[in-house]
Amino acid sequence: MKNMFFDINKITIGLLLMATSFASCKKLIVIPENPPAEITRQQEFSDSASTISAIAGVYSYNTGNGFAYSDGTLTYSTGLSSDELTYTQTDDKQQFYNYALTPLNMEIPNLWSYPYQSIYQVNDILSGVTNNSGLSASFTKQITGEMEVVRALYYFNLVNLFGEVPLVTTTNYTATEHIPKTPIATVYHQIMVDLADARTKLTANYPSSGRARPNLYTALTLLAKVNLYQGNWTNAYHEADSVITQGGYSLEPTLNNVFLDGSQEAIWQIPAATSYSAVADGQNFLPDYSGAPILFPLSTSLVSAFETGDQRFQNWVASSVTGANTAYYPYKYKDRQPSTPAEDQMIFRLAEVYLIRAEAAAHINNLPQAIADINTIRTRAGLPNSTADVTSQTAVLNAVMHERQTELFCEWGNRWFDLKRNVTAATSAATVLGAEKTGFTANAELYPIPQAQIQLDNLLIQNQGY
Repeated sequence: MKNMFFDINKITIGLLLMATSFASCKKLIVIPENPPAEITRQQEFSDSASTISAIAGVYSYNTGNGFAYSDGTLTYSTGLSSDELTYTQTDDKQQFYNYALTPLNMEIPNLWSYPYQSIYQVNDILSGVTNNSGLSASFTKQITGEMEVVRALYYFNLVNLFGEVPLVTTTNYTATEHIPKTPIATVYHQIMVDLADARTKLTANYPSSGRARPNLYTALTLLAKVNLYQGNWTNAYHEADSVITQGGYSLEPTLNNVFLDGSQEAIWQIPAATSYSAVADGQNFLPDYSGAPILFPLSTSLVSAFETGDQRFQNWVASSVTGANTAYYPYKYKDRQPSTPAEDQMIFRLAEVYLIRAEAAAHINNLPQAIADINTIRTRAGLPNSTADVTSQTAVLNAVMHERQTELFCEWGNRWFDLKRNVTAATSAATVLGAEKTGFTANAELYPIPQAQIQLDNLLIQNQGY
């Protein structure tokens, strides 16, 4: 991102950049005092126009200098670790499926370093707008709320992938040159603090065209999800309910419109199209050409989870036939190249919020509401109402988990995180994955920290089992 006050290629970042590029550096962040050919930091945040130029990079679909998940690694890694995907090659991606990950795996740094790089950008913007007399109070309030939501998203994914992770909320490298892992509860506390503040600063209106920049209901959606994961059922219910009843979103009646730019159920979606590429999930999952091998076939268990007549299987799953073999693959994103209408990277959408409310409702014994929300999703999928026993909390929770599996497959690690959350005995990682494939152990619930990061920071301790 060339319009930032620094050139990211000139910064040495231990936790924040891939150590393979900076193996000889010992400091977390080193910023030249006068980077050549770059504007000064004071100029970068001198007014609203220059600040907007800086924050645009946070939402740019550009891995490394923009949105951290622009390469799709999160989707396929968690899909392989759970019971969603298989893999037809023998490179490092296969280790996710086999539970044979090592700290030297070449895919892991994408899940660690890119988010920390993006967190650095966010922290820098928060520092740049705070107590800045060149910016209006309302503008500073808006930008602060947005950045808090973005930072919360990154830490939410980091803590669910790696467990304890370093909590960095400053750009001061002297304070973070060597930093240990932070307890999970403390990371979640920071996430909640960020989102609680963001909800007071953001409004219902999106601050610019489209839905790439968070609004109030983006913050509430993430807050509902975080509370769900923390078992704060009542809070999760009320926050999800606010999004559903007050946000003005609605389910797209046509499934193939869900992931398009301007989708009416999109709560947060980032434009992904460039002159040569589209959403990374489409590029990763779709065959290169007609008849090309499918790299990430859907697992047998996921294919069999779809009921007869489920429109999601018909619209969001494609197949490739080779001889007597049929390989199914994700087809939510249908473009490898830019097209019209454009597909956007969906981060949050209304269907997930319905399922958050359904799960929370079941836990607080509002079973009729849970079933009603499940049926809302099933109706859009062309399915009859759920047959779950409305008098049984366990039956309703299992119905929620089933609907999450078939609605949210290959989106944001939801299935992997659901299995690890162990909501009910029937949906625990140990029971499901033990039946699906071999090699799963409790240690596999967390990914290893990249070995290069351990070498750069002598206070970092590797996750157990690696």
